[in-house]
Amino acid sequence: MANNTTHTTEYRVLAKVLLVLMFLTFLTISVTAFHLGPFTVTVALLIAGLKGFLVLSNFMHLKYESLLLRILVGMVFVLFAVIVLITFIDYAYR
Repeated sequence: MANNTTHTTEYRVLAKVLLVLMFLTFLTISVTAFHLGPFTVTVALLIAGLKGFLVLSNFMHLKYESLLLRILVGMVFVLFAVIVLITFIDYAYR
């Protein structure tokens, strides 16, 4: 089942991903300067999820793995989103 082919990613691609991650980190910090009310945390979590996706797919080479493994990792993100949504709903109705 496991393929033994090696894959390499060019340093140029990794550098671009690193720059995007740095920009998203700056954006996350900048979001706190705006008064978005309860959506401040939501926007910050969405940006963090995007950064996590970039790290998983590029630096951890998830894009080269099997479809099953990618689906399983995606389901973990869906489960995390559901848990965060339930937490926000619980907080809103207290």
